[in-house]
Amino acid sequence: MWLLLAFIAIPLIEITLFIKVGGVIGLGWTLAIVLLTAIAGSWLVRMQGAVAMADLRSSLQELRDPREPIAHGAMILLAGALLISPGFFTDTLGILLLIKPVRAAVLRFLSRRITVERFEFGTPPRREPHRPDIIDGDFTEIDTPTPPERNRPSGWTRH
Repeated sequence: MWLLLAFIAIPLIEITLFIKVGGVIGLGWTLAIVLLTAIAGSWLVRMQGAVAMADLRSSLQELRDPREPIAHGAMILLAGALLISPGFFTDTLGILLLIKPVRAAVLRFLSRRITVERFEFGTPPRREPHRPDIIDGDFTEIDTPTPPERNRPSGWTRH
């Protein structure tokens, strides 16, 4: 139900803000601001994403819990989507998500409501039931050389 409400409310908020801001500063400046926030936002997302990816790599190399860097990366990705979409409300939310203390506060808020029960790293080994009628082994195919062709009939045809 919350998702449906967001799909209805966000476009209404954006349309209202476009009309209000456009009435104050004009259509040209309104479109210029929307375009500039999309360009600046994509640049900021790229820079912040590189930092988040480096944090994730270091946490994996040091065998630390990667939940926080993954969450920051996901929020930066969401910020990029919000900044690229046209609108003042979504741009404001996107810029807020690019500020690290804001992301940390959102992460604290979400971590109180979300419980991670299990986290596994890598692919688990396949465990097949033991069957005594199967013998496990390795094999190598060896091609037998074929004799060179000769110019005589095979014996199956009359020449």
